[in-house]
Amino acid sequence: MAPVSPYNLNPREERALQRAVAILEGKSFVGRLTELTGEPVSRMLRRLPAPVTNQINRIVRRALFQTLDVALYKLGSNRLPEPPPALFQFASGITGGVSGFFGMGALALELPVTTTMMLRSIAGIAVRHGERLDQPASRLACLEVFALGPQGKGGASGETTYYAARAFLAKTVSEAAQALLERQVAGSSGPLIVDLVSSIGSRFGIVVSEKVAAGAIPVVGAIGGAAVNIAFMQHFQLMARAHFVVRHLERHYGRQLVQSRYQSFDELRKARTHLAV
Repeated sequence: MAPVSPYNLNPREERALQRAVAILEGKSFVGRLTELTGEPVSRMLRRLPAPVTNQINRIVRRALFQTLDVALYKLGSNRLPEPPPALFQFASGITGGVSGFFGMGALALELPVTTTMMLRSIAGIAVRHGERLDQPASRLACLEVFALGPQGKGGASGETTYYAARAFLAKTVSEAAQALLERQVAGSSGPLIVDLVSSIGSRFGIVVSEKVAAGAIPVVGAIGGAAVNIAFMQHFQLMARAHFVVRHLERHYGRQLVQSRYQSFDELRKARTHLAV
């Protein structure tokens, strides 16, 4: 359906977009973890040795390859209704608790399970916001969620973190969606899939490293790996809700108008934050 061209969003849609901006441009995952643990997770992140970081990156790539297989070949099939988000959070807490008990060695087993659960939850959120999972673009939009959210540095002048991330992924996502439409994607080893994993993994890996760093903080022993994993799941569920609000509005109003209003709200948010400091 071609987008309509009204002059502006209605008040309810403006409020929904403003909430989406607050989520997508506001608190990073490391910020959420710092609140949860009461400790500066970013300091622990800097202390992660290079071999650990390299191992995390390898685990992230394997987890994303498995998750991509679900996204590309299974999300569009007929499925039972999605469980509520809280159920995914509960299951994530269980896997996080197991991982926290066994330490870093369990991450290779836990992360693919957690990431696949997150994708299922994201897919349910997508459907509730009008996405059609039989369309490759919608399935790949679910995967985009893993690359969203503030990560320290913003984009170019005047560019929001959210739209910078989408611009970063645009070429690989567009090519993969076109190949899926033409049924040219075969298996998880093709160059298009490798490029997609690399693009998403470069950002998702940062968040996973923050999760691992939080596990190295002594106070987390009292909180448990379960709480950290629940925060991990909740973070991406929030990103998904905001992402699909923006996409829903773009389908109806066109990207140019929505992006313009998004940037205006982000500038307002930054001004308020500056005044509050």
